[in-house]
Amino acid sequence: MLKSAWRWYALAIAVIALDQISKHWVSAALTYGEPVVFTPFFNFTLLHNPGAAFSFLSDAGGWQRWFFTVVAAVVSVVLVIWLARVSEKRYEALALALILGGAIGNLYDRVVLGYVVDFIVVHYQDYYWPAFNIADSAITVGAALLILDMLFGKDKRHD
Repeated sequence: MLKSAWRWYALAIAVIALDQISKHWVSAALTYGEPVVFTPFFNFTLLHNPGAAFSFLSDAGGWQRWFFTVVAAVVSVVLVIWLARVSEKRYEALALALILGGAIGNLYDRVVLGYVVDFIVVHYQDYYWPAFNIADSAITVGAALLILDMLFGKDKRHD
């Protein structure tokens, strides 16, 4: 069981690495708050998010940093154990590895920097989706895969 889980842990580590490399590059290359426009609906804008998803509790005074740190750490431990138990179920394990990598990528930012580095901005005219990063994308894709697998996957699948 644990032997087959290592490939999924390796994927989670790859997500963490890609996330951290992109955040370091953006932090070094961009000026805070100034967009670099790629298309009429997509840009990179360096932003710092002290809250959770969609800047939830970003102005709560600082306690949220440690609250979200503890939550992310506990969730990450649960995901490591869950992943070891389902490592033979390809889609569920893929989903969990993406969520784990994203959670740890953002956890690292929160512990070391005190905020999460966001930079991907998608918008339509003046309607902006909240800025996000590679870790957020991995968590979102992983959660979607997990939901799809739970709804449409076979209980005993080992493919």
